[in-house]
Amino acid sequence: MTSTFMGLETARRALSAQQAALSTTANNVANANTDGYTRQRVSLEATDYFPAVSKNAEKTAGQMGTGVQGKSVERIRDIFLDYQYRLQNNSAGYYDTKAKALSQMEGILNETDDSGLNSVLNSFWNSLQELSNNTNEDSARSVVAQKGKAVAETFNYISESLTNVQSNLKAELDTTVLDVNSLLSQLNSLNKQIAQVEPVGLLPNGLYDQRDLLIDKLSSMVDIKVSYNKSGGNALASAEGTVSIEILDKNKQSLGTVLDGKNYEVSELAANYDNETGLVSSISIGDTTVQAESFNSKGSLLGFIESYGYVTADGQEKGIYPDMLSDLDNMALEFAKAFNEVHRNGLTKSGEQGGDFFDFTSGETAKGAAGKIKVADSILDSKGANIAFSLTGAANDNSNATNLANVLTGDITINGKKTSVLDYYAGLIGELGIKAQEANRLASNTETQLNDADINRQQMSAVSLDEEMTNMIQFQHAYNAAARMVTLQDEILDKVINGMGVGGR
Repeated sequence: MTSTFMGLETARRALSAQQAALSTTANNVANANTDGYTRQRVSLEATDYFPAVSKNAEKTAGQMGTGVQGKSVERIRDIFLDYQYRLQNNSAGYYDTKAKALSQMEGILNETDDSGLNSVLNSFWNSLQELSNNTNEDSARSVVAQKGKAVAETFNYISESLTNVQSNLKAELDTTVLDVNSLLSQLNSLNKQIAQVEPVGLLPNGLYDQRDLLIDKLSSMVDIKVSYNKSGGNALASAEGTVSIEILDKNKQSLGTVLDGKNYEVSELAANYDNETGLVSSISIGDTTVQAESFNSKGSLLGFIESYGYVTADGQEKGIYPDMLSDLDNMALEFAKAFNEVHRNGLTKSGEQGGDFFDFTSGETAKGAAGKIKVADSILDSKGANIAFSLTGAANDNSNATNLANVLTGDITINGKKTSVLDYYAGLIGELGIKAQEANRLASNTETQLNDADINRQQMSAVSLDEEMTNMIQFQHAYNAAARMVTLQDEILDKVINGMGVGGR
C-alpha cells in the first residue's frame, strides 16, 4: 500500500525538476552571447514505479508513478558538426595565411602604378633610346645614369622589402608554434579538471565548452584528430571524458600525438631552422622530427612555413618568398652581366673603353644580387660621361647605345630560360597574380564553407531566445501545476489529519 504522503512527495519532485529546468533556461538566456557557450537542457526521467496494491505487490512490476527527477544537465551538441567545422577551419587558416602573404608581396612589387620595377625598366630603356638619338648631349647620358640608378634602387627596395616581410612571417610562424603549445597546455589542464569531476557522477559542462573552444582555435593552426577517453568511476554515460589530440598530414595519417588524455602528457611543437639559410628545416613533435618538406598538416602553421620558406632534404630552398627573392636575384645578376658585357665593348665620348655599368656591393653572386646591385661609381661620378654609347668613338655613333637598349628587350638566359628581361619580369608578375588570385579564391571558398559549417553547428548548439522563451513558459506552467498539486495534497492531508477521527469528541 502506498504512503499517505506519496502524492505530496510526487508533487515535490515535480517542483524540484521544473525548477531545475527553469534555472537551466535562465542560464541559457544569460549566456546567449557568450563565445563558445553550448545551450543546455535538463534530462528529465520518471522515477521508479511503485507496485500496485496486492498481497504479492513486492513481486510484481511497478505500476504507479512516483514522479520525475532531473537526471543530468547536458549540452546540446553534435560531435559530427564539430568535426565538419574543424575540417573547414584548418583549410581556412591555411589559405587565409597564404593569401595574406601573397597580398603583401603584390603590394611590394606594386605593378599597378608607375612606381613598379617594370615601369622603371621601361623608363631606363626609353632613356637609352633617347641617348641613341642624341649622343652629343651630356644631359642624355646623365639621364641614363640616373635611370640606371633608379633600376638598381628599385631592385634594392624590392629585395629589402620582401626580406623584411619574410622576417615578419618568421615571427608569426614562431608565434603560431607558441600558440599551439599554449593551447595544448590549457587543454591538458582542462583534461585534469574534467577527470576529477566526471567520476563522481557530475557533468562539467562549462569545462567542456572551454575545451571545445580551445580545440576550435587549435584546428585553425594544424589539422587534428580528437579522440575521447572515458574517465571511469561513477561517470555518467553522457560524460565525454578526456581528449587526446593527434596532428594529421594531408592524407589524414598521424604525424604524432601532441596531447595524451590518458596520461595527461603534452608533446610540444618546435620549428627548427637551417643554420646556413635560416629557413625551416624540420618540425619537432615531442621526440619526433618531421622534415619541413614532409610536414603537410593543413592550417595556418603550414601556411606560414610555405610562405616564409623551408629547406628540403637535398638543400633546396622552397617557399613563396624564397622563390621570388631567388628569381629577382637571378634576374638582377643576369641583367647586370649582360648589360656590362655590352657596355665593356663600347667606347665613351672621350674614346676610352667602357667599363662595368653595374656592380655589386659585396661581389657578383646570385644570392642577394637584387639587394646588392648598384650603378658603378665611375658612371655616377662622371654624371654619365663614362657611358660607352659608341663602337667607333665617333661623336655621332650611337650603335652601342642601341645595343644597350636591346639588352632589355633581347634574349638573355635567366634561370636556364632564354628570354628578355622585360618578358621574364612580366612572367614573374603574371605568375604571382595567378597564385594570389587562386589563394584568394580558395580562401573565400573555405571561408564560405566554414561559415556554413558554423551556421549548422549554431543551429544545433547556440541559444535561441525564442526557443528559450517557449521552454520557460512550458516549465513555468508545469511548475505552477505541480505547486497546485502540493496545495491539493495539503488539503487532503488536512482532512486526514484534522478532519478524521473526531467522532465522539
